[in-house]
Amino acid sequence: MALVALVTGTSTGIGEATALHLARNGYRVFASMRNTGAGEQMAKTAVSENLALTLLQQDVCDPESNRKAVSDVLAEAGNIDVLVNNAGIGGGLAFEETTTQALREIMETNFFGAVDLTQQVLPHLRAQKSGCILNVSSVSGVMAFSPQMPYAASKWALEAVSEVLAMEMKAFNVRVALIEPGVILTPIFEKGGTDPSPDSPYLKFYQRMLRVFEAALKQPSMPIAVAETILNAIETDDPKLRYLVGPDAIALMNGRRSMSAATRSTCRSVVFVAAVLSISSVKSTEITNPTDKRLATKKLSMPAPAPRSMTTSSPASFR
Repeated sequence: MALVALVTGTSTGIGEATALHLARNGYRVFASMRNTGAGEQMAKTAVSENLALTLLQQDVCDPESNRKAVSDVLAEAGNIDVLVNNAGIGGGLAFEETTTQALREIMETNFFGAVDLTQQVLPHLRAQKSGCILNVSSVSGVMAFSPQMPYAASKWALEAVSEVLAMEMKAFNVRVALIEPGVILTPIFEKGGTDPSPDSPYLKFYQRMLRVFEAALKQPSMPIAVAETILNAIETDDPKLRYLVGPDAIALMNGRRSMSAATRSTCRSVVFVAAVLSISSVKSTEITNPTDKRLATKKLSMPAPAPRSMTTSSPASFR
């Protein structure tokens, strides 16, 4: 029997690539999005390739919508084996220029939405004593940069609850993993964020970040790289808590490890720029190593999480 996966935020980018990749590898996929009309092309692809993929209307910011989505999946498929919390929006703002409303909006989608949906799914995973929860975070969830305050805050929060959840779910044989992309060619930053004012006192920070993205996008990682990593995280016999995606993410984390605690805060932006500018010679195939193994009816489990460390993932956002 095919494993059942619920994937959020599938209208574009990482979510769309993940839904199709899982379906092409034998999963029964429920691909959710706020407006199912945006998934018309994915639906056509599923029909033409005879994939077990169903579009699902869901707004992760609405608890009732989350409850209904879980109920609909259980009614149609009978169970849920995999939850991929991917829905997210960007938010590139300096701290002083981030309104409370803007921060709340980003946290609602990137953090509270994932928390609420996971809480809706957990009773079913605990009861069947198997399953896998994958939270799509970002390299910004382990190393914050200006002007990415609201986005980084939402991903750091997601990282924290994922660590706690991994500890708690081990007793129920449920695997929890964080997917941490670097710069991925997706439209995420079209779904959030604000253009800076020309007279912003932080304009140089915005300009520097723009240069970094422009450099990274000369050889960007694609959404399929994240989808492959997600499949690997589900099926591997050697699971981890964190999975980096993209050569820029690897270079960045290596740069951070090389810094002393005393210099980390002052050198962070310099290391980040250097890391991104150095990735042109690194191929994405050297970073991700998805397995071809299929789980079939194999139980999914997660080992106890290691202490917070710099490991894994990718954006044209930080994802």
